Formats: sequence, C-alpha cells, structure tokens
Amino acid sequence: MGKANIKIITKTALMAALVFLATYVLKIPLLFGYTHLGDCMIFIGVIILGSKRGAFAGGVGAALADLAGGYPQWILPTFIIKFIMAFTMGIFIEKLMPKFKYNYIVGSVAGGIMQIIGYTAVQWFYYGRANAIVNIPPLLLQTASGIVIAAIFVAILGASGILGKVKTM
Repeated sequence: MGKANIKIITKTALMAALVFLATYVLKIPLLFGYTHLGDCMIFIGVIILGSKRGAFAGGVGAALADLAGGYPQWILPTFIIKFIMAFTMGIFIEKLMPKFKYNYIVGSVAGGIMQIIGYTAVQWFYYGRANAIVNIPPLLLQTASGIVIAAIFVAILGASGILGKVKTM
C-alpha cells in the first residue's frame, strides 16, 4: 500500500470518527427528542474527501452512532440514507456546479432533502404514517442546523486556509 493510499484511508477513517462523535456525543435537546451535529460533519467530510469517500465516511460514522446508541434497526437505513445525502451533495460540488462558489450549500440542501425523504419513508415503513409525519419537523431542524453550522465552519476554515490544507494533505 502506497503512502497516498494510507493518507486517504486515514482521512476517511478520521472523518467517519468525527461524524460518529458529532452524532453520538454532541446532542442538542429539543422539545421532542434531540438533534445532533453529525450532518454538519458529513457535509464538511464531503468537501474534504469528495463525494464517494465523504459519503462512505458519513454513512459509516452515522451507522456506528446508531449501533452504539442501541438502535440496531436503524444501522442499515442510516448508512444508506447518509450515504445518499452526502453523495448527492458531492455530485453538486463535483459535477453539476463545479464553478459555483456556494455549490456546497446547494448540494447540502439537495442532500438534506434526500435525507428527509429517506428517513420519512423508513419511519413510515417501521412505525406508520402518523409517526413519520410527526417526525418531519425535527428532521427538518436537524438538517437545516447541519447545513447552517457546516456553512459557518466552511467559511471560517476556508478563510483561515485550513480547509485547503486539509484537502491537500
């Protein structure tokens, strides 16, 4: 294995760990349940790693949080939904809008919509229509807060030059 492959694997594993920690540890209480900063880390991971690796790291980190949190029924759906969310964002950045300065925001919104659809569909299947519909507002809040916080981090890390250095490491 070459030095470049070790760096890629290491960055991907570190990003998966950050997604796990931001999902499992950094919980923000809401009126009904909680939200977390995992989506923020997934969005940043796509910017750093690209669509495929960022999607993989996001899916693995979020699925591991479900495993550790005692939600085994959500491990596979979470991996798939977060992968699709992150990959959708990456497609906007890499293919659909590569020259647009704020392509990551448009991509994260598109990916967030995919996440909301995915989780609502799985909740509908698991728990019924009423439960799925009731859980849309907290999911919207989680997704929107992830997008906004990620955009703030990207602005700060981009202005400081750190984001560019991490991407080229």
